[in-house]
Amino acid sequence: MIKKAHKGIYNGDLSAGSLLVSESRSIARLLMENVDAHRWTHAIQVDNILQKRNPASAERQARLIRKRLVTMGPDLWGTVADGGIDASVQAVLAAAIKHSHLLGDFMDTVVRHQWRTFQYHISNKEWAEFMNACAQVNPKIDQWTDTTRSKLRQVVFRILSEADYVDNTRSLRLLPVRVVHEVKDCLEKQHETYVLRCMEAANS
Repeated sequence: MIKKAHKGIYNGDLSAGSLLVSESRSIARLLMENVDAHRWTHAIQVDNILQKRNPASAERQARLIRKRLVTMGPDLWGTVADGGIDASVQAVLAAAIKHSHLLGDFMDTVVRHQWRTFQYHISNKEWAEFMNACAQVNPKIDQWTDTTRSKLRQVVFRILSEADYVDNTRSLRLLPVRVVHEVKDCLEKQHETYVLRCMEAANS
């Protein structure tokens, strides 16, 4: 069941991008350098550190990544920017969960339930049921178009694939995941109980 404590916080921001790990590394370094608005704009639009085809696309993704990362502290930024690939991916996932309880609750409820009931895959059916449950918490979700719901499903499934919670976005077969010590220690230090619980859904 969706937690009542999250009432009112579901939104469609997640549809703007999946994990974007490489891009997140670059943004994390900017945050660690505490750059001002001018240097931020120059890095994104002139230096094109995200390597996007147009400035508008670069700014849109930079804004999403920044929103995710600022929910966490500098310790996690360092892991994103300079950690090994597994640690970096999981650190980005942690920030994405903190930014979007839609993603977190899907992992905490659906992924956890599938593991507990020995159903080692997820499907569009589970997503549709999850959306219906979310709408009971936040009725505004009923106003989302089918296109928005479909895009969100695609992004969530892609994130799970990129973070190795499923083998790929076609079969969606669940994979066992252990949170690496570097990320787990950081989340425990910052008292991110909800985020860590979501990430440990595959351990149920």
